[in-house]
Amino acid sequence: MDTIPAGGPIILFDAECILCSANAQFVLSQDGEKRFRLASMQGEVGSALYRRFGIDPGNPDSIIVVDGEHMLRDSDAVLSIYAGLGWPLKVLSVFRLVPRFIRDPLYLLIARNRYRLFGKRDSCWLPSPEYRDRLL
Repeated sequence: MDTIPAGGPIILFDAECILCSANAQFVLSQDGEKRFRLASMQGEVGSALYRRFGIDPGNPDSIIVVDGEHMLRDSDAVLSIYAGLGWPLKVLSVFRLVPRFIRDPLYLLIARNRYRLFGKRDSCWLPSPEYRDRLL
């Protein structure tokens, strides 16, 4: 993939992870302005974007948000998603005041243990038909 698909920010997530899929469903249901698009790391677009930014899509330890040529990862990605969803969720962006050296290790602890803590699907989560136009 040479170009990033045009449109709003793309959230790249693990569609086999129950926690990640639940978060993707939450974002879709709360994003009334349809700002975000989603791509699973298991899909063609998602895995290509992970590789483009130097992350192995077969063993990622992070959610990433791609906006144009810019990428956010770890706790910065999560906080940018909630900031982009508007009020009242935008208030969570106050956690940006917490230094990354504190936020990121906590995020990575959960991310690296997500299957053990929350479970893993046998197949990728698929959105309901009303959201399919927002998945890449």
